Amino acid sequence: MIVLPQFRNHPLRFLFYLNWILLSILFLSELFIPTKFNFPRYPLINFSCLFSFAIMGLLMPSKKLRKKYIYIGLEFFLILLSSIIGGLRIFPFMWIVLVTRNSFILSRSSRLIITGFVFILVAFTQAYRFQNGMLIPPEMERIDREKVYVLFLTSILLFGLTLFFLQLLIDAVLSEHESRKKLALAHDRLREYALRIEDVATLQERNRIAREIHDSLGHSLTVFNLHVEAALKLLPSDREEATELLIEAKQVGATALKEVRQSVAKMRSDPLQGKSLSRAIASVIEDFQRSTAISPQCNINISRPVPEEVKIAAYRILQEALTNICKYAEATEVSIAIETTTELKLTVKDNGKGFSLEENTTGFGLQGMQERTKALGGTFQIITAPFQGCTISVSIPLPISII
Repeated sequence: MIVLPQFRNHPLRFLFYLNWILLSILFLSELFIPTKFNFPRYPLINFSCLFSFAIMGLLMPSKKLRKKYIYIGLEFFLILLSSIIGGLRIFPFMWIVLVTRNSFILSRSSRLIITGFVFILVAFTQAYRFQNGMLIPPEMERIDREKVYVLFLTSILLFGLTLFFLQLLIDAVLSEHESRKKLALAHDRLREYALRIEDVATLQERNRIAREIHDSLGHSLTVFNLHVEAALKLLPSDREEATELLIEAKQVGATALKEVRQSVAKMRSDPLQGKSLSRAIASVIEDFQRSTAISPQCNINISRPVPEEVKIAAYRILQEALTNICKYAEATEVSIAIETTTELKLTVKDNGKGFSLEENTTGFGLQGMQERTKALGGTFQIITAPFQGCTISVSIPLPISII
């Protein structure tokens, strides 16, 4: 299908306007400029070819290669007919129009082939005219033939240079246009990726906030609930101990309320509140011991400085592991081991009832521990089975600058 070209946004639209200027010059030269050369002219053929050639400029072939070849072949036929048979003046202008027009529809390699072929045809056409005396005015036929020969060679050279620089101009403009298109496409993709990253970051931040609420508030409420349950059981037999447990539960509740308020105002980036990792871990173990009456076997050897983010992760993982033991394990023995070498290693083991990993893979606490470990490039492992206890092992690499 042949369609009207869309020149308004085309990078070579100035060449489109140049085409019409050159065609207008050709029309005017046929109308008003008399000839002084010895070759027959047929104005009717020339005007018919020029008119058809101009109309073809308004109709461009579709993307099908066969139609492009037919289109270009028809252009060649009209130019050769008007230049050789019709005696068209300054016919090289039509070849320039053909070269510039085909820049709209051909690839670079095809344009170069067409341009080289055009130069050869113009050279042969001019040579044909020169050898048949068509380029020599009658008064110059005897005395200045050599000057006309030099003029012929000069015109061929100038035409070749014109095609060369025209091709360079077309390639430069099209290359810039392609670069802009690629840059715009890259910009659109970058913007799309930025939106995706923003969505991922938003989701990660939501998960982080959920983990913080689960780890801090969930732990406090678990301890609170255990204190209240223990106080209710002791209330008939030991009111003093029950009262002490209720006082501790009140303190835990106050702490939980404080954490909720801090979370609403600003998610705390330092749940350790300036404490060292050893002190923070000791505090968690002490709370666990009060709530369960289990004295964990502890082997804590923190001999290296630990980055803040690793401290927080280790603290939260231990807190969540002990909370799960309080809630579900029904354990009587718990062991905790922490050591720092080239990495921080944390192990929490209990002799509780365990569970099946295949049936319990969606717990948010376990998921949170895995996410915290993975975010720091560490490894998380859990070994458990029904009635065989549970062992949680975490390894988080420490930066070389830290160790």
